[in-house]
Amino acid sequence: MTEKLLSLDEVSVSYGKVEAVRTVSLDVAAGEIVTIVGANGAGKTTLLSATMGILPFRGRIRFDGRDLGRLDIEDRVGCGLSLVPEHRELFASMTVEDNLLLGAFRSSKASTAVAFERVYALFPRLKERRLQLAGTLSGGEQQMLAMGRALMGRPRLLMLDEPSLGLAPRIVADIFKIIGDLRQAGIAVLLVEQNAQAALRIANRAYVMELGEIVMKGPAETVSKDPRVVASYLGFEPEVAA
Repeated sequence: MTEKLLSLDEVSVSYGKVEAVRTVSLDVAAGEIVTIVGANGAGKTTLLSATMGILPFRGRIRFDGRDLGRLDIEDRVGCGLSLVPEHRELFASMTVEDNLLLGAFRSSKASTAVAFERVYALFPRLKERRLQLAGTLSGGEQQMLAMGRALMGRPRLLMLDEPSLGLAPRIVADIFKIIGDLRQAGIAVLLVEQNAQAALRIANRAYVMELGEIVMKGPAETVSKDPRVVASYLGFEPEVAA
């Protein structure tokens, strides 16, 4: 049986009296890509924020069998969990290299040096621009930097929130290729993405989220062929058999 790395059990998140996520259960196995697709306001980002410890939640979240309920963000990072937020949250006035270094705050000098090598191998453009200020990078380069910073902590599971947002199609293709490469490197990925077609193409499994609830789940290939998903998220009408 495939090892469950991340497991959410009936997780709910509220903003005041408004319940944004209701009793969501999902899991991610070691080394797989799982995507959550859904419209704006479905609760996808809220769910990732709760998993990372940014928002309080009800229910249970476990990582590698360990209950995360009482762990702060730094300790979750120490366990091997990292989040690349939707708006990247880079330090614009710091260099590429200094932004990356922030991702290795828990690592030794030797481990940090190895992490730099791995990140630069994955993102050669960042190595070329390592002394450039982060605020002067293109949108695609900033997304690479945000992912690289998270990878500096050598996570076992990387959560990505809308990595293709605002990027040109060619850059989006590059980003999704890199996400696929992460799986080959043994890093599990939980991907929140409005570009459902691209996300379902690279994912092993998928969850569809609407109005704070999971309404469908299964192998990504199966979910991508469901008529409701095709009509709502893939931008074309399903074929009807004659």
